[in-house]
Amino acid sequence: MRFRRTLLGLAAAATALGFFSSNAVAQTAYKPEYKLSIVLAPPTPWGQAAQIWANLVKERTQGRINIKLYPGVSLIQGDQTREFSALRQGVIDLAVGSTINWSPQVKQLNIFSMPFLMPDYAAIDALTQGEVGAELFKTIDKAGVLPLAWGENGYREITNSKRAIKSPEDLKGMKIRVVGSPLFADLFTALGANPTQMSWADAQPALASGAVDGQENPLFLFTVLKMQNVGQKFMTAWGYVADPLIFVVNKEIWASWTPADQAIVKQAATDAGKQEIAIARKGLVEADKPVFKEIAAMGVTVTQLTPAEREVFVKATRPVYEKWKPVVGNDLVNKAEKAIAARAK
Repeated sequence: MRFRRTLLGLAAAATALGFFSSNAVAQTAYKPEYKLSIVLAPPTPWGQAAQIWANLVKERTQGRINIKLYPGVSLIQGDQTREFSALRQGVIDLAVGSTINWSPQVKQLNIFSMPFLMPDYAAIDALTQGEVGAELFKTIDKAGVLPLAWGENGYREITNSKRAIKSPEDLKGMKIRVVGSPLFADLFTALGANPTQMSWADAQPALASGAVDGQENPLFLFTVLKMQNVGQKFMTAWGYVADPLIFVVNKEIWASWTPADQAIVKQAATDAGKQEIAIARKGLVEADKPVFKEIAAMGVTVTQLTPAEREVFVKATRPVYEKWKPVVGNDLVNKAEKAIAARAK
C-alpha cells in the first residue's frame, strides 16, 4: 500500500514536472524581441499605426510579446517591394505594410491602385470592410503571411515644381516619381508624364535637385516633410488611388504564440487600425479640409478638381483600368465596383 502511494506520488510529481517543463518550453519559445517592419516612422499615421499596435500588445500581454519598430524597411536595406517576401521567409516577424508595395507579390492588391475606382472614403471602407477585404485576406494568407487588420495610408495626391495640374495636358513631359509598381508606370504614361520609379529615400534628393519634377503621396507626408522645401509648389487633390495598410504576422511566429496571445495580438491590430484610420483622415474628411489650408499656408498652390475636370482624368486612364482588370481578377474588380455602387455615402 505504501509502495503504491509512493508510485502515485512519483507519478504526480512527474506529471507536475512535465506540466511545468512544457510551460517553460512554451515560454522560452517566445523571442525577447519581435521585429516589426514599416516604411515610415512616427509621427506619420503609418508609423503611428505600428507604434500603437506594439504598445497595445506589450501592455495586454504584460510584456510577454515585445515588438520593436524598424522604420525605413531597414531590415531589407530600404527595398519596399521586398518586404512581403521577407515576411514570408521570416526575415521580418511583423509588419504594417502597404497594399501598393506588396502588389508585385500579391497581384490582387492592385485593386486599390485601379485608377479612380474609389471616389471617397466610404468607397475605401466598402472594400476593406466588406467581401472584397475578406477575399483579399484569404489570398494573403494563401500567399504565406497572416493578415490581421486594416489600416490606411490614404489617398495619394500629386505635387510638382512646375505648374498647377488641372488636366492631363498639364502632366505632359513631367518627370513624376512613382513607386515600383508596373500599374503606376502605365497610368502616368497614359497621362503623358514620364514616370520614374525609385524608392522614397532616393526620391527626396531627386526632388530637391530638380532631377524629378513631382511625386504622388498621401498629404500627411507633405506636411511632415515640408515638401515645399524640395520644390513642391503645386498640389492637386485628385484622389486617383488610395493605399490601405495591412497589419500582418509571419506564420511561424504566429504559431509560436499561445491561442490567448494570438487573440490579444489580433484584437490589438484591429484596435490600432481603427485608431490609425481616424488619424490618417483627420483634416481631410471635414468640410473645410484643414490640411489643404495648412499646405496653402506653406506657399503652395492647392488645386481641387471639379467633377468635370476629374472625369477627364478618368477617361484618359480608362485603358489602363481595362488592361489591369484581368490581372487583378475580373470577378474581384466586379465585386469591388458593386460594393462601391451600393455604399452608404
